[in-house]
Amino acid sequence: MWDPTKYLAFADHRGRPFHDLVGRIGAREPRRVVDLGCGPGNLTETLAHRWPDATVDAIDSSPDMVAAARARGINAHVGDVTDWSPEPDTDVVVTNAVLQWVPDHGDLLRKWAGQLPSGAWLAMQVPGNFSAPSHVLIRKLAAGRAWRDDLADVALRAEDAVSRPREYADLLTEAGCDVDAWETTYVQRLSGEDPVLTWLTGTALRPVRAALDEDGWARFVAELTPLLRAAYPTRPDGTTWFEFRRVFVVASTA
Repeated sequence: MWDPTKYLAFADHRGRPFHDLVGRIGAREPRRVVDLGCGPGNLTETLAHRWPDATVDAIDSSPDMVAAARARGINAHVGDVTDWSPEPDTDVVVTNAVLQWVPDHGDLLRKWAGQLPSGAWLAMQVPGNFSAPSHVLIRKLAAGRAWRDDLADVALRAEDAVSRPREYADLLTEAGCDVDAWETTYVQRLSGEDPVLTWLTGTALRPVRAALDEDGWARFVAELTPLLRAAYPTRPDGTTWFEFRRVFVVASTA
């Protein structure tokens, strides 16, 4: 289950890649703008502000996230991105930090590129930090003897969960698009007690939390916490650096 409150704990850091992504979209007067994986809707709101004459739609797989988005006035619905297809007037599609959860999402990108009208924009951002210490430590702990049985069916993202920018660029160019692809590593300055753990609880650790009862979750966190503290030490001023690589693709259809 996605928790909107935990997800918004680092709203500024989580929102920056979204703004960097959308800033590269060249649409001037789109008819329909769709946010696939809208979360609590705080970023979807900015799409409506940028294109006030467009119809803005949004979907998310989490009922709690959809409820939070609707409370902001967003036309959000519960849905699965793998089932979504664009309406004929869809001129902008944004999917931010979503497709890393979808195996073989390259097929989805290729399909959407073929379904969108001429001159439409498809913008995607995915985390590219699955080889970072944070994710390596989670996978290693989950695969250990103490947790192997409880977490055997948990789908933790592996290092190859997303592709390189060049690979996405090749895929969408072959689909007939004009493509802008890049990557950025954000050196994020986090504050608070065990901030990296707090960050991960809102995203990467969500499948682990869902698979364990309260006692199991408390024990898993107790084992993970010192590992994260060693990998991401607290600076003398009490803050922590958290490097986060992200992959961006913005494509316009022919």
